[in-house]
Amino acid sequence: MTVRNLDHLFRPASVAVIGASNRPQSVGNTVIRNLLAGGFGGAILPVNPKVETVAGVLAYPDIETLPRVPDLAVVCTPAQTVPKIISALGEKGTKAAIVLTAGFGEAEKETGIDYRQAILDACRPHTLRLLGPNCVGLLAPHVGLNASFAHVPALPGQLAFVSQSGALATAVLDWANSHGIGFSHFISLGNAWDVDFGDVLDHLGGDPQTGAILLYIESITGARKFMSAARAAARNKPIVVIKAGRFAEGAAAAASHTGALGGADDVYDAALRRAGLLRVDSIEDLFNAAELLGHKIRLHGHRLAVITNGGGAGVMAADALAWHHGQLAELSAESIARLDEVLPKNWSKGNPIDIIGDAPADRYSAAFEALKESDEVDAILLIHAPTAIVPRMDIARALLDPIAAAHTPVLACWLGGSGAEDARRLFNEHNIPVFETPEVAVRAFSHLVSFQQNQALLAETPPSVVGGLNANPRAARTVIESALLEGRSMLSEPEAKAVLSCYDIPTVETRIVVDAEQAARAAAAFGYPVALKILSDDITHKSDVGGVVLDIMNDAQLHDAITAMATRVAEFKPNARIKGYTLQPMARRPKAFELIVGAKNDPIFGPVLLFGQGGTAVEVVADGAVGLPPMNLGLAKRLVEETRISHLLGGYRDRSAVDLEALYHTIVKVSQMLIDLPEIQELDVNPLLSDSGGVLALDARLQVAHSTANGVARLAIRPYPKELEETVKFGDTTLTLRPIRPEDEPRHRTFLESTSPDDIYFRFFGTIRTFAHSQLARLTQVDFDREMAFVAVEDDGSENAKTLGVVRIVSDPDNAKAEFAIIVHASFKVQGLGARLMEKMIDYCRSRGIREIVGEVLAANRAMLNLAKRLGFVRQTTDKGDVVDLVLNISGDGTPARRSNVG
Repeated sequence: MTVRNLDHLFRPASVAVIGASNRPQSVGNTVIRNLLAGGFGGAILPVNPKVETVAGVLAYPDIETLPRVPDLAVVCTPAQTVPKIISALGEKGTKAAIVLTAGFGEAEKETGIDYRQAILDACRPHTLRLLGPNCVGLLAPHVGLNASFAHVPALPGQLAFVSQSGALATAVLDWANSHGIGFSHFISLGNAWDVDFGDVLDHLGGDPQTGAILLYIESITGARKFMSAARAAARNKPIVVIKAGRFAEGAAAAASHTGALGGADDVYDAALRRAGLLRVDSIEDLFNAAELLGHKIRLHGHRLAVITNGGGAGVMAADALAWHHGQLAELSAESIARLDEVLPKNWSKGNPIDIIGDAPADRYSAAFEALKESDEVDAILLIHAPTAIVPRMDIARALLDPIAAAHTPVLACWLGGSGAEDARRLFNEHNIPVFETPEVAVRAFSHLVSFQQNQALLAETPPSVVGGLNANPRAARTVIESALLEGRSMLSEPEAKAVLSCYDIPTVETRIVVDAEQAARAAAAFGYPVALKILSDDITHKSDVGGVVLDIMNDAQLHDAITAMATRVAEFKPNARIKGYTLQPMARRPKAFELIVGAKNDPIFGPVLLFGQGGTAVEVVADGAVGLPPMNLGLAKRLVEETRISHLLGGYRDRSAVDLEALYHTIVKVSQMLIDLPEIQELDVNPLLSDSGGVLALDARLQVAHSTANGVARLAIRPYPKELEETVKFGDTTLTLRPIRPEDEPRHRTFLESTSPDDIYFRFFGTIRTFAHSQLARLTQVDFDREMAFVAVEDDGSENAKTLGVVRIVSDPDNAKAEFAIIVHASFKVQGLGARLMEKMIDYCRSRGIREIVGEVLAANRAMLNLAKRLGFVRQTTDKGDVVDLVLNISGDGTPARRSNVG
């Protein structure tokens, strides 16, 4: 990920147009005229060797003769010319280019030249950033920049729109202009050979002109880069996404149930949720959601109350809410009593709250006041249907003050055409979300609910190892490598179960037998009844070929079952190579649920997990949810809750609730397998029996392949780096120095709130005595791809172990510079804990290729300034008054950090 030189792209001081033209309706002519008409304040430099002026502006014959170095160049020339043009621009000193040109594929067929590589090779020596090719260009109305061949300009606003599709981009621009919607940036990525979604999100995430970001995605490249940038930007502002291809057909047949159930679109869904983004289905939804989120409404639940003067409109809202799986608030007796006091006797006595068609302004206000503080209501939708009795503007004005004073989020729907515009305009002016129909309002509310859920999901940065996990990855890898040495990609059932056992996932004991005599001996050891299954690398689903027999009660039945099974398999699968049979005791758990836990490799996002209803009809039932590893228990819980069968797992009638903690732990263990074992390609644990006694894997299938990458490198989200943990002694105290984890939040609160006021002031440049959950979550749930925080924890072996110090860095998207902060408990300062934490962080930064560590320290913080000096930091002059800038250049050559003489 990098934002290097993107300022030259998005805020250039001068623009050259290579291929500018006077020919009407040409790309070069359209671009130059758009630049001139947009009000761009910088120099515009047309380049065309055949004319003296373009659109009345002095033209230059080539790049070399330009009188100044253009910050940005827009290239409109044929594909074959682009590599040399980019090279010339780089030599001139230009730092950004937009290549509008298409047709590189055809040009490559004609010439045999790999134009993509040639152009990137031309960019690289000069760190020249490239937008495109095959794009519409870039519009940034706040700086008057229209470096595009779009047919209409963009209005100024606070939305940024980023699209892979040029055709959709121009259609959206048309739609937005007709609705009066403006943009801070309007960006067409095209083929995204250099600047991609990750780069743009990093830039826009910190852009003060941008309030929300809208994305049209066809495909993602560089999943980890995208996920890291998206998660960082989504912490600052809403991001709404349309992902094309939701119902893509023709998916390749998979070797496992997981491969069949976990489609590519499901994986995109999971990734976007995990990044804290909101996915919608239409252009209208895209802008409605952005408008609603732009009001910065924050929900604390998903229960909606509807106040309406029309019963039909209320029913429409309720239907729409049910369609979107929302929840009408169930009014409490206290709320109904309050409403009874202010409404006519014939009001609806329930939600939707029909206050009758003749409702005057004071009835609307009174109903709202009676409901706005109800504990069972998370948001209120106000609907008004036009009547000839009460002017709607009277009602609108009467509601403004109560809404402004309320803590409960409010949405409004003014039904009607042009006659309702005045009320809608008034509400818009007072920052109240307003919609034209109940259905659109409810759909927007459902988007808000989804957004809030995704933001909560964004806060989960899971550890790669769960406390108490009893895993033996070395033994598991031995089983896998043995199969690979034999040239097998599919493990046998006993081998797959052996791998599960290495991760402490309970399995049914299974033995391999080759004939009835061996089977009888194994059955005698187990005790009847037993289950018999065919053993063959060529048979994916054993029950499909009659390869499973259950409840065998004695030797005679076992003999007959083997004979009959061999006959059936030979009939259904005559070419299958039969290795023998597997035998296992019958698992008597009649009230257990049959579930599936699986994993597969997605070509974009790497390993993904699946959970759902299992059994032989798993594809027919199609009740599954996918998620990205690494997983913690919270994420595993959410994965389970996304399925229909989750509603049954809590128990019903004569079926007891399942041991959900055991189920969540199993999902996390499978997640850890994917981190530790990069050879895993697909995994099915089906059925996984789950009941009040825990879980039991009855069957397992595991497909593997040789891998040169480690497990962590395959993941779209970098997991907790356990390898950075270490134990150190400070006097009589043993401390663990390790990366921070989400579950550190309670002890982190205790640590910060017990720290002296001076130390808090030095760390946060202000007085803070109480830390909110949101603050602590941000401190303990970090993105390890661009942040790090090391804590020093008292290693006393208890859950109440104290945090005694923390150092953290946040790197820039280029991974070139990192800003540090540190705070240490007073009793350990004199023992050198601060120095030890800083040394650990410096070593870490060097290992990540970070070249410079910087920090701001109050001039009064003499202890920190002295420590920084011993560690090699240099003070830089600043005009910040009582703040000192510190800078440490690190070589990046692998040399350990300089050890201080303390601690």
